[in-house]
Amino acid sequence: MGLGVSLPASKRRSATPASRASSTSRASRAAAAVVMAVGLALTGACGGNGGGGSAGDDITVGVLLPGGGASRFGQFDKPLMEKQLKRLCPHCPPAAVAATGEPAVQRQQLEAMITKGVDVLIVAAVDPEALQSSVESAHQAGIPVVAYDRLAQGPISGYVTFDGATVGKLQGEALLKGMGTKADGRQIVMMNGATIDPNAGWFKRGALSVLKGKVDIGKSYDTVGWRPENAYVNMTGAIAALGAGNIDGVLAANDSLAGAVISALNASSVKPLPPVTGQDADLAAVQRIVQGGQYMTVYKPYKAAADAAVEMALALGRGQSVDSIATTTVDSVTTKDIPAVLLPSVPVTVDNIKDTLVKDGIYTIDHICTPKLRSACDKAGLT
Repeated sequence: MGLGVSLPASKRRSATPASRASSTSRASRAAAAVVMAVGLALTGACGGNGGGGSAGDDITVGVLLPGGGASRFGQFDKPLMEKQLKRLCPHCPPAAVAATGEPAVQRQQLEAMITKGVDVLIVAAVDPEALQSSVESAHQAGIPVVAYDRLAQGPISGYVTFDGATVGKLQGEALLKGMGTKADGRQIVMMNGATIDPNAGWFKRGALSVLKGKVDIGKSYDTVGWRPENAYVNMTGAIAALGAGNIDGVLAANDSLAGAVISALNASSVKPLPPVTGQDADLAAVQRIVQGGQYMTVYKPYKAAADAAVEMALALGRGQSVDSIATTTVDSVTTKDIPAVLLPSVPVTVDNIKDTLVKDGIYTIDHICTPKLRSACDKAGLT
């Protein structure tokens, strides 16, 4: 399946990768600006009655996520959305939240929320194509859908995500840096995401825009279901095919895949470990970075995304336009000119953990630096 996302010239602001900040400082400033803009736009947005048949303070928001518990969505996105909804609309009912990694189950969850009669939905689709008929059902029931993180197919009313091309570029740039000044001509493995996730193609294209012509891609895999066990099998196969000493770097699309890649490298006694990228700033990944097992991750300031999604949902639930919230538009394979917010991301290596993740309150030093990691944390300047 293709990317399913087209970024045309916008009436509001260009969404091309060249307009995105590639440095930590510029990305941080841009994220802060989005958060500020969201806060300003929401001043006074909670009172009064809106369209869609619901009073302004009686909007029922349904939230569908592709993972819960220890996943990024369970740890960060869900609580941030719940907090933002309570802050912006204290008399609204608590959000109805469901999480699953199975496409068929998510379809059932979405249909159940339609039956329940929610006013608006925030949906991070497990399989955007498979969810299309359910999105259409919500539209027919008069329930607007805000796509979150992944662009579901069907009549979507708004979209909030992180600029996938920038994420891939940050990973590619970091991989080149990690391999050193003689990176040109070196051989890498690409451990991409699942083809059913439109973001996976976005990340891949962003990475290739940096890597193509500078490295040899020995093996490239699309990881079924984003499952680490599949990445482990694929990486083991890459090591057997290319040779343990002939892999100079691994472009892993997210942190769970990076963890599996590193496990496979360790199981094959590959030393020293080549630089391995990641994404999502999972705690285990940050700890691997401190220890030297993983080279980098991509931190996506989740609060900015959660804030924008809740703002869109409340506006749509009241029958209001989201044009003042959206910064651009995107096209899916089924829908044109979807109002969208595309947010910047921040590359994280051992050198800037304190200035990014700790500074933003994602983790404390104690979270990262367990007794077992104290020595590594001391060396990294974290303690």
